[in-house]
Amino acid sequence: MAVFRENQLQEKRKGVIMEKTNVKYGAYVQILKEELLPAMGCTEPIALAYAAAVARKTLGAMPDRVVIGASGSIIKNVKSVIVPNTDHLKGIPAAAAAGIIAGRPEKELEVIAEVTQEQTAQMKAFLENTDITVEHVDNGVTFDIIVTLYKGDSYAKVRIAIYHTNIVLIEKDGEILEQVEVKGETEEGLTDRSLLNMEDIWDFANTVDIADVKEVLDRQIQYNMAIAEEGLKGNYGANIGKVLIDMSGNDVRTKAKAMAAAGSTPE
Repeated sequence: MAVFRENQLQEKRKGVIMEKTNVKYGAYVQILKEELLPAMGCTEPIALAYAAAVARKTLGAMPDRVVIGASGSIIKNVKSVIVPNTDHLKGIPAAAAAGIIAGRPEKELEVIAEVTQEQTAQMKAFLENTDITVEHVDNGVTFDIIVTLYKGDSYAKVRIAIYHTNIVLIEKDGEILEQVEVKGETEEGLTDRSLLNMEDIWDFANTVDIADVKEVLDRQIQYNMAIAEEGLKGNYGANIGKVLIDMSGNDVRTKAKAMAAAGSTPE
């Protein structure tokens, strides 16, 4: 009976096409673009660097004091993570310093993708000589970052909430420059994820016009392969990728597992 029902299901599935005119088709393409954003390193510290870079631009000067408010999940995920392009600096203050010194806010999650050696040295000096305070905040949302930079009596404040690029507040010297209401965990500004279900995802995957997703998927393949190859070459974490190949050889199945493991380790 189970085999018969499976055959029925397979027959039912044959020929199902998600047309481009279907509202879900466009939504699924957009969701892919939203989910597969390039990020330089672990996304939580990069989001913090992004907030700091926007605050620095808003302040218009190098701050002499920094106050960082972060929700518990941010503190947990950032406190021990190496921030890219900082010569292995770790943690929340380092992420903020990277954004302040070298951040390019227009690049969002690639905000610190381009950092010079001089800027790296400036980050270390900034961390040594600047009053940086980290505070836990609980505003009822899991993802919450508030960066306030001070220069004398002037200040600039930037808040990112709910997801990594969602700036909900930009404030300078008491003036609200930009503000978006935060409604709980609702991901305002993103495509409605409630449209996702396994049946329609299957239809989309089997019938999507590759041209509509080629750019974002090609970029994802290129970046993930580069990360995985670096993971196999370097000495990262527990080196699971290398261990798998050393133990089981270099056949296709083992290499697939090794590449996946190696791709999760480089920082």
